[in-house]
Amino acid sequence: MLTETRERFLLAIAAHVPVERIAEIHFFQPIKQGGVESGVAVVAAWPEAASGEAPPENAGREIRPVVYTARYRLTLKGPDRGKWEASVAAEADAPLVTVDAVVRGVQRRSGDVDGATRMDGDEARALLPLSS
Repeated sequence: MLTETRERFLLAIAAHVPVERIAEIHFFQPIKQGGVESGVAVVAAWPEAASGEAPPENAGREIRPVVYTARYRLTLKGPDRGKWEASVAAEADAPLVTVDAVVRGVQRRSGDVDGATRMDGDEARALLPLSS
């Protein structure tokens, strides 16, 4: 079950990354500080060329997902209460096993005892309509 904020964040991600391309999303626990909640997610999505046949220049090479960092900021208190900002930026491409290792490393360094919540592409597609 998604919280209202997590659903809103997922919609923001889907506005930048077509849902049909999402391989997995790792949502980190949100941080509330000074009347503001902020959250981060790592999104792995298959490149557009992954659908159908690989172009000749990619023949024999592994197709690696594009790794995005998604962020949101929600104002909880004050005159700007309810203000929502979200961004999604492509950072790199990497195999899924590397994405998992990076997520575990971030969790370890941040001291996040709960860990990131992983959602695979099928789960995302079940919750959201496909892009057109």
